[in-house]
Amino acid sequence: MSHDDSQRADIEALVRGEHRDPFAFLGPHEDGQGLLVRTYQPGALRIELLSAGSGAVIGEMTQSETPGLFTLRLDHQQPYRYRIHWGEGTQETEDPYAFGPLLGEMDLYLFAEGNHRELGKSFGAQLATHEGIDGVRFAVWAPNARRVSVVGHFNGWDGRRHVMRQRYPSGVWELFVPRLGAGEVYKYEILGHGGLLPHKADPVALATELPPATGSVVSAPLAFDWHDSEWMDSRRERQGHDRPLSIYEVHAGSWRHAGEDESARPLSWHELGEQLIPYVLDMGFTHIELLPIMEHPFGGSWGYQPLSQFAPTSRYGSPQDFAAFIDECHQAGIGVILDWVPAHFPTDGHGLGRFDGTALYEYENPFEGFHQDWDTYIYNLGRNEVHGFMLASALHWLRAYHIDGLRVDAVASMLYRDYSRKAGEWIPNRHGGRENLEAIDFIRHLNDVVATEVPGALVIAEESTAWPGVSSPTREGGLGFAYKWNMGWMHDSLKYASEDPLHRSHHHHQLTFGLLYAFSEQFILPISHDEVVHGKRSLLDKMPGDRWQKFANLRLYFSFMWSHPGKKLLFMGCEFGQWREWNHDAQLDWYLLRYSEHQGVQGLLRDLNYLLRHEPALYQQDGRAEGFRWLIGDDQSNSVYAWLRLGQDGSPLLVVHNFTPEPRPGYRIGVPLGGTWAVALNSDAEQYSGSNAGTQGEVQAEELISHGENHSLVLDLPPLGALILRPVER
Repeated sequence: MSHDDSQRADIEALVRGEHRDPFAFLGPHEDGQGLLVRTYQPGALRIELLSAGSGAVIGEMTQSETPGLFTLRLDHQQPYRYRIHWGEGTQETEDPYAFGPLLGEMDLYLFAEGNHRELGKSFGAQLATHEGIDGVRFAVWAPNARRVSVVGHFNGWDGRRHVMRQRYPSGVWELFVPRLGAGEVYKYEILGHGGLLPHKADPVALATELPPATGSVVSAPLAFDWHDSEWMDSRRERQGHDRPLSIYEVHAGSWRHAGEDESARPLSWHELGEQLIPYVLDMGFTHIELLPIMEHPFGGSWGYQPLSQFAPTSRYGSPQDFAAFIDECHQAGIGVILDWVPAHFPTDGHGLGRFDGTALYEYENPFEGFHQDWDTYIYNLGRNEVHGFMLASALHWLRAYHIDGLRVDAVASMLYRDYSRKAGEWIPNRHGGRENLEAIDFIRHLNDVVATEVPGALVIAEESTAWPGVSSPTREGGLGFAYKWNMGWMHDSLKYASEDPLHRSHHHHQLTFGLLYAFSEQFILPISHDEVVHGKRSLLDKMPGDRWQKFANLRLYFSFMWSHPGKKLLFMGCEFGQWREWNHDAQLDWYLLRYSEHQGVQGLLRDLNYLLRHEPALYQQDGRAEGFRWLIGDDQSNSVYAWLRLGQDGSPLLVVHNFTPEPRPGYRIGVPLGGTWAVALNSDAEQYSGSNAGTQGEVQAEELISHGENHSLVLDLPPLGALILRPVER
């Protein structure tokens, strides 16, 4: 091909938006006759070349017969910039095609290896000073694209003006755009082998537009002045298995609104700091768990279909505002856990699906890469770059935002290739089995890396199967999570609690069965958002009986849950007995707290949390059989259960539950110590809007053997009520 033909081919490719290597044609180039400067600015009226130092005009560029293509020959190398005259004004800028490669070889190597742990500081849109010029460095992975451009208001969304350079063999495209700053909205225009794709949001964006807008926003890396050193220094101890953990699960957009009418907006992070933190402190919870706050296009997904794994949603404020909220939580002594979704992502056109025209982040075969239940794509975690992308996302939240834990959503769907699939609709692993080996490797790597790099942070599994060793160390063949949600306990206990008390004797095992495996994992007992939506009814409305029985049953259920081995998680609204199912578009029904029964449930929860935090027997040995001893597990005719919780020093706490509306006076229960025992909590007490029945105050132990213990107490059990007693030291 002659020089003229080659040049004509370059120009035609530029005009069509198909040039793969604009750096080879645009910018300054020696051609044997001097230095030829080319720029392609479709729509420009004229362009002057200015001296980068003095700003003096070097010369007027000549527009070729191709509109928008301007050239000027210089007799020597010199730094320059353009003055571009547009119909709507004048712009001065350096030449993006005069800069050399941007990302270092180590960045590209670690990314390709799947082990770049600081993607949020390297990829995406990074404010940078390059060769003395301020601007934004863009980097995006699209190995199978024919061309990638960064587009935005700054270039009229014209993909011909800022075509990026591809770095081989990583498949990363990069470009430095001079004089661009924070706040610019941008996307990537990608030409795949099948043609132009919808504009794509940046997978590593640090900030986004407010939905329903879908653009990414240039943002400076978070530079927040933290004041939580006391919390962070003590976090590892505070979050140990032998410490109390009581989690308040919150959907930030519907906890409370800024007004009572239906059009009132959700609270901002600043307002949540002012209102949610004091409430959580008053209620005695140790942690807040936020439903996913990573940016997501559809609010009705509650955040569980995120597309920006590095950007907090703009719905409640800026990244700085979110960091300030976390900081305030820590200063108040409250930990923050985020729900995080590495299992799947939505199919929105601007998202990760078919990102460069091929199945890049997802599996190609829909039997591996598509969730029929959720209409989402499944991350191909066997691909190094995707593995590293999600690993870097997890570390980003834990390190940049001081997050105290990640609750990993839908782990069961990650572990099994046949999850929710019929025969013939899934592809076995390389050994012919149903396990997703790539996802298992990712989970173990994630947990090992977090334990090493963010010691004290929790990684919690929402895992609903009998997979062994979910919370066992990876060195022992486990998955390495800090905790596993006890979904079996949740299903069994809610099923039992919803039974009419007349029939509970036939379902007695549903409350005892969970204690057969209660110490096989480090468990969290979850009553989450999933249990109070989609026709499942609210927790209060699940309870049988008339109004009085519903409230008594709810107080009894909470007492059972808080005294049962395992850490605690409760979804917002349950703590005061919301009647309606949760509605993500409305605030909680706070007006219910005008009524004594709802105040009573809330007061009971507050006192249960106080007991949990101040009675070592209720938390020190949650995950150890030594911390629990059955006293009565076989009284199904009376639907009574009784056990001891034991601290590390053997100090006991007696727990008794009566799951019928019949008072049971004179009920004898064995205890390990003589002397005086005091009622620490009676769920039927008047202060909780109960009937004020059952033993209260103090009771003396008798030297009469019962239930294998040398002493016993005679107690009056309240109807649909629980008693918690402690020995009194004299």
